[in-house]
Amino acid sequence: MKATISILPLAVLATAQFQHIEQQPLEGSPIDELLGAKVSSEGSLSIKEIPLLGFGTWNLKDNCTEAVSYAIQQGYRHIDCAAAYGNEFQVGRGIAEGLLKTGLKREDLWVTSKLWNDHHDPNQVEAAIDDTLRKLGVGYLDLYHMHWPVKNGWFGRKYIDYVDTWSAMGLLLAKNKTRHIGVSNFSPHQMEDLLNHTSHVPSVHQMELHPYLQQNDWVKWHSKHNIHVTAYSPLAGTNPTYDTGNLTQLLNNTVVAKIASKRECTPAQVLLAWGMQRGTSVIPKTSHLKRAKENFKSLKCELKTKDVKKIDELGKAYRRYNNPGKSWGLDLYEGLEDSKGNHTKHS
Repeated sequence: MKATISILPLAVLATAQFQHIEQQPLEGSPIDELLGAKVSSEGSLSIKEIPLLGFGTWNLKDNCTEAVSYAIQQGYRHIDCAAAYGNEFQVGRGIAEGLLKTGLKREDLWVTSKLWNDHHDPNQVEAAIDDTLRKLGVGYLDLYHMHWPVKNGWFGRKYIDYVDTWSAMGLLLAKNKTRHIGVSNFSPHQMEDLLNHTSHVPSVHQMELHPYLQQNDWVKWHSKHNIHVTAYSPLAGTNPTYDTGNLTQLLNNTVVAKIASKRECTPAQVLLAWGMQRGTSVIPKTSHLKRAKENFKSLKCELKTKDVKKIDELGKAYRRYNNPGKSWGLDLYEGLEDSKGNHTKHS
């Protein structure tokens, strides 16, 4: 049976009648500490709408708690986390503070986190999400991703098939520890392999997407299979970690700048609006509060059809910034690009 997920284009979450869940935050969570009481997930807490605009937390360090709290106060209702980011406790405190200052409840947020590669052993999956829930203090996740389709033992001594990992993740649904499960960074072959061996179709696939890496055929494939897509790095290679090569950063691209000027938006707002207009969620991250506010206003940036076509043309450059496959000894994007990183069409 295919998992279904509906999409909310604005950051205001609709509430409806949802199933009652009794999962509680683990003892000592940030929300327990700041709100003085455990957060029950009873009532209308099952958020089935994933906001198209989210707040990413990768590489947030010193002001992580402040940034997450500020994002919630600005209107963000979608927070993207991961165990590998090493800051889930700080993110959890930010969520707690944001809820406290806005008067919102846990069920008003969509919270995503991810299973890291070193816990792919089916016997370790539940312990991994329990640790995430303890640190975040949110009681349950709205979405739990498999961060990478690693299955060859690079992160451990024994061979682990991602299908087995996925099966263990499926058990978390019945235990009310997450509302949905998803994948991240899977190749076409891996997705098709997974679908052939599971009754739990991923609700969401998170991948790198931006005008330099549009992957139109791949995005359409997900739409055909009723799998929502979330775009990470929607502004492309803005972090010093990434080598931009000879490509002009998207934020400095003249095409983007001209569109931004015409629509009275900033380049970042144009890029985020382009991503959301495709129907994908976007999760820009920033430690700068001013930029977090700027990014949120992308919801009001309206692009014309001709704007979208001009941005689409930028895809001819084709550039993927996040590919740890070489250092891991893996071909992570088989079917999407060749061994030299050149684009190959997937239909």
